[in-house]
Amino acid sequence: MLANSSVLAAGRRHSVGRRWDGTVRAVGSTAAAECRVERWEDVVAVAAGNVHTATNTGRSHTVGLRSDGTMLATGWNGDGQCDVAGWRGVTAVAAGWRRTLGLLTDGRVLAVGRSSEGQCDVQSWREMVVLSCGDWHSVGVRADGSALAAGNSRRGQCAVEGWRDLASISAGYLHTVGLRADGQAVATGERATGACAVGEWENIVALDAGSFHTVGVTASGRVLAVGDNSYGQCEVGDWRDIVAVAAGSTHTLGLRSNGTVVTAGNNADGQCEADAWSGVRLP
Repeated sequence: MLANSSVLAAGRRHSVGRRWDGTVRAVGSTAAAECRVERWEDVVAVAAGNVHTATNTGRSHTVGLRSDGTMLATGWNGDGQCDVAGWRGVTAVAAGWRRTLGLLTDGRVLAVGRSSEGQCDVQSWREMVVLSCGDWHSVGVRADGSALAAGNSRRGQCAVEGWRDLASISAGYLHTVGLRADGQAVATGERATGACAVGEWENIVALDAGSFHTVGVTASGRVLAVGDNSYGQCEVGDWRDIVAVAAGSTHTLGLRSNGTVVTAGNNADGQCEADAWSGVRLP
């Protein structure tokens, strides 16, 4: 079963993809240098800081995990979210608004960046296998399939303590979605947007939470989407042969099995101009 894609990432106004040869592509806003990845090499996973669309949001950052367990980062660093150069032994990464998380080989978690809502209070987490960042909360899956969460839970987005048998998890703005090993999806948090309406999804192999929408991939390679569709970010019903998805603030990316990328949603900053990419492949 696939977990969250580590080779495709969608932020507030940019998109990132890791190619088979370890190089990285990025399109979209360059206001904070979040797309300055052209010299990156030997990268095995990427993550893009996402945040809901608002008048006071927009700047973002990008992080990359190298095969030797070290980190690369570029973009907005106002809260130290790019200060990861000293990290070692990292096996997975996640990026949210103003912060970065890293999963160590021993299952512990590193965090850097904004923590005023408690979203970086992950020092006590152990035996973790999956991490994800929302705007103001962080979530993860433990080796036993249970979930942990830290940060703002004003809409119940951190109410994951009862979840079991998880294969993956993803955090949005005010909601969290989880993928169980049996292909069923679960969700908690703000329901007014429809982003938590995943209860009838079946045979899901991958999913991702955007700011106000959720997308999932079925075992047959089709894509499902629920939630806000103001920019067409949920218009993915005709996508086929998809193996991974990434949901940004108002756009969606899909990775085909042949290494090419399809996009939907807001392209105001060129974040959907990834159609020419090739060689983006899962590990």
